[in-house]
Amino acid sequence: MQLGHEHMEKNMKAKDLMSAPCVTVSAENSVKHAAQIMLDQDISGLPVLSDDERLVGIITEGDLLRRCELGSFAEMDENQPPRTRAQAYLHNKGWKVGHVMSRDVVAVTEDTSANRIAELMARHRIKRVPVLRRDKLVGIVSRRDLLKQICLAPKDATAPGDEAIARSIRTRLQQELGLGEKVKVDVHAGAVHLRGCVGSEAERQAAAALAEGVQGVEGVLLDIAVSPT
Repeated sequence: MQLGHEHMEKNMKAKDLMSAPCVTVSAENSVKHAAQIMLDQDISGLPVLSDDERLVGIITEGDLLRRCELGSFAEMDENQPPRTRAQAYLHNKGWKVGHVMSRDVVAVTEDTSANRIAELMARHRIKRVPVLRRDKLVGIVSRRDLLKQICLAPKDATAPGDEAIARSIRTRLQQELGLGEKVKVDVHAGAVHLRGCVGSEAERQAAAALAEGVQGVEGVLLDIAVSPT
């Protein structure tokens, strides 16, 4: 999961993205209490704090999917070790948040970049990461927070004028895609005309996307052939 925009990649950090303060629960709270908070607040996960406000886990909708209340509790395998059977029992029938929550929490600091957060979410297949300051919870970043920033991100800045736009596109075609020698760029009244030949459809589409992302571009005419040879 890459955010892509230069502005976000270099500047956006967890402290700029996070929701704070965030709603939390205690490991001693009931599962029903946590589920009701998720419904009332329209959120899908809650950080779990200890009595001294340390982060000890996170409880999510996914942790609740196999609850016995939903009729999905499987019969115990008598061949499993007692410890494994006990853990499964608590996860499915325990009434406390501490019985159900995930204890291996992926967390970040306030200075963690937006791209790093996106990478962690993709790698661990999670939808949110708590944000810590000296081991204390100060906020949480969710996939929705990242999506908001993608929608708000400005186009790449460049100087006004057709020649400046063309120069910016040529430079970026070479630096970011290695297509500077293969694609010719003409700009008239903000309309970009890309001409040339590339080795794949992906390169063709990437050239168009790059041009469309430059500030001042009013449209892109794509006159690029694809020839694998």
